[in-house]
Amino acid sequence: MASKPLAFSLFWRTFFLLALLLVGGVFAWVQTLRALEFEPRAVQVAQQIAGLVNLSRAALSTVDGIARVTLVKTMGRGEPIRVAPREPKDEWTPYEVDRFSRRVAAELRATLGADAVVARSVNGQPGLWVGFSIERDRYWLLAEAAPVSPPDPRTWLVWIGIAAVATLVGSAGIAGLINRPLRQLSFAASRIRDGDLESRLDENTLTSEIREVNMGFNRMARELARVEEDRAVMLAGISHDLRTPLARLRLEAEMSVADEEARRNMAQDIDQLDAIIDKFMDYARPGETQVRPVLISPVIDREAANFRDASQIRIASRVAIDLKVMADETELGRVFLNLFENARRYGRSIDTGIADVQLSYVRAGPWVIVTVRDRGPGVAPEKLAQLTTPFFRGDAARTAATGAGLGLAIVEKAMHRMGGSLELTNAPDGGLMAHLRLRRAP
Repeated sequence: MASKPLAFSLFWRTFFLLALLLVGGVFAWVQTLRALEFEPRAVQVAQQIAGLVNLSRAALSTVDGIARVTLVKTMGRGEPIRVAPREPKDEWTPYEVDRFSRRVAAELRATLGADAVVARSVNGQPGLWVGFSIERDRYWLLAEAAPVSPPDPRTWLVWIGIAAVATLVGSAGIAGLINRPLRQLSFAASRIRDGDLESRLDENTLTSEIREVNMGFNRMARELARVEEDRAVMLAGISHDLRTPLARLRLEAEMSVADEEARRNMAQDIDQLDAIIDKFMDYARPGETQVRPVLISPVIDREAANFRDASQIRIASRVAIDLKVMADETELGRVFLNLFENARRYGRSIDTGIADVQLSYVRAGPWVIVTVRDRGPGVAPEKLAQLTTPFFRGDAARTAATGAGLGLAIVEKAMHRMGGSLELTNAPDGGLMAHLRLRRAP
């Protein structure tokens, strides 16, 4: 069995696509800003430190050796910037540890000369140290008490998080606005499907495309309402115009035909035509239903009482007397009436010639499944799916039957009107089973 593909509503599809687009845009902008900020910051830091080194070098170059020692001692007490002699035994670590520090060090050497030393720590004291020379004397300049680094990545993460949250909230709002007209259209379409042909959509919306769709939908709803009204008038006319001559034919046959058997056969033919008209009317009647809690057992008993001839059909029900379902009582009665009639016609046992009909039920979560089965020959498996097709009969031999071929089609249509479903299967030990799936009443 093929697995059902993963499906998202239009809202979530729009939301995820917008969120992906906006989050990608935020990430790209952050990377761009970091790249644009990286180079100027490194150059700025290097230029500031180089300026301090050049200033210190100029100050020391203008005095003699003895005064220079005194000046160095004085400058060595400064905080956080100070100058100290550079001894051969000094231990220092290179400043370059990442891309930013390498760029700062390269810029300093380019400004101060290739012999400039840039260190991260000197004799265990961290900072940004720059080594420079004046004639044969060498010195250290502590430019920063700690190594200079780019902004803390956690700062970037905080801002990225804020931007991501704002992006998701904005995406949800935009997706909701985009899908609101479609949700209204879906709601109106479901009301049309349920028979409310007065449902209309706003034709004054600001979005031109949605306005055109709403206007088209309203035109369709008005046309459906007109067609439905014409159909109701036509059905009433057909019923009246056909039944009136049938009644006259029956009366004339009973009064003018002397042969008892011929009169009986004519009456049966007229009754058959009248029953076929009823089937057509049932199938074509409007789909308005009033679904409410209904006790199912009394409906079964009432419809079963129409089949009193035990030589043709016997009906046994095991449905609990307190079982309630959400249904239209009239439609539900029509369902059982057609199922019993179908069993009487086609579900008779080969051995007894009687249609033994059994009704049972099971509760399945929020649903009730009522099963109506007979003990007849059943139907070929390849024809089961066609049984609810109007005018279809499951056996070619049944073309001589007196039915209109609409019974099971009426059952399926009535079940759909009540929010349920019909499933037809062959019983393992013979016979046809009709499973009626109805929602449980609270």
